[in-house]
Amino acid sequence: MQVLLGIFFHSIGGFASGSFYMPFSKVKKWAWESYWIIGGLFSWLIVPPVAAYLTIPGFAEIIKAASFNVLAVTYVMGLLWGIGGLTYGLGVRYLGMSLGNSVVLGFCSAFGALVPPIYYSIVPTAGKISFIHMLANPGGQLVLLGVAVCLTGIAISGRAGMLKEKEISAEQSQMSVKEFSLVKGLVIAVISGILSAFFNYGIEAGKPMAEVADKAWAVLNPNETGKFLFGNNVTYIVLLWGGLTTNLIWTTILSLKNHTTGDFTNKKTPLLNNYFFAALAGTIWFMQFFFYGMGESKLGNGASSWILHMSTIILTANMWGIYNKEWKGTSSKTKMTITVGIAVILLSVFIVGIGNSI
Repeated sequence: MQVLLGIFFHSIGGFASGSFYMPFSKVKKWAWESYWIIGGLFSWLIVPPVAAYLTIPGFAEIIKAASFNVLAVTYVMGLLWGIGGLTYGLGVRYLGMSLGNSVVLGFCSAFGALVPPIYYSIVPTAGKISFIHMLANPGGQLVLLGVAVCLTGIAISGRAGMLKEKEISAEQSQMSVKEFSLVKGLVIAVISGILSAFFNYGIEAGKPMAEVADKAWAVLNPNETGKFLFGNNVTYIVLLWGGLTTNLIWTTILSLKNHTTGDFTNKKTPLLNNYFFAALAGTIWFMQFFFYGMGESKLGNGASSWILHMSTIILTANMWGIYNKEWKGTSSKTKMTITVGIAVILLSVFIVGIGNSI
């Protein structure tokens, strides 16, 4: 039952992440950097403390009491992840929802799921699952198989993207993905996928804060069984400060360079509409990790949680890609290729779920 709840929570979080970029399509006559940072202010600065306030009594005191090392490492992981999040937006911009998410999150899945266990094999830590333990345990072996199957699905999806570029005309490409560029998009997507995995490392670095929240909840709720669902909400605040720093610096540079600082007050644009949809995108984005924390409380923050979360995002993003007609004008072979890729990723979710239950 705990595994099913974990999969359910991760599915909701993955749907939120795979869908958050859609409201940005409703923003009119603003530069990319303008709506990206407005969305970011909500997802990295405004919504996280609100979520923590609603779920963790005394969350600010927990942060104040944390050691400098915990805060610093968590923040730095957020800085590095912030570069990945920034380039993620560019990857989707150049590749579209479907292919962009498949490539970015494929790399993110592998690095985020496998690096922590490898690290704990080098630096053994009580209560943490090492890569050696995963290799020796049937359940761990299934989880690793699920990771491999997921990456296979990503490769198939990437192949579909290459076929798409060969088949559709420049005019058709502009209709489905306005700035489609395979080479530029793939380079950015690979960088984004690797750096985006640092969010998972940031969750690990901030665990001491989450554990304090867990203990405080247990004291206040002595008759409750199970693990606290929202402990990670306090970690997210510090982690996302790092992401905000990176993105704020870069979007400010772009705004000055492109002379787009006037977007925020330009009455010739639908200002209220633009602010609303950018804020909505940022809020939806944060909800992915709100539910990730709930799923992690049921499955643990190992390869299982990360791969389930990422796979669901990829599936959702590909569904939106189909909805946006990103594959319109391609051959039956190409459409079948992307369909197989999605099916293989879905299979990996079930394999990981079974491995975790074992």
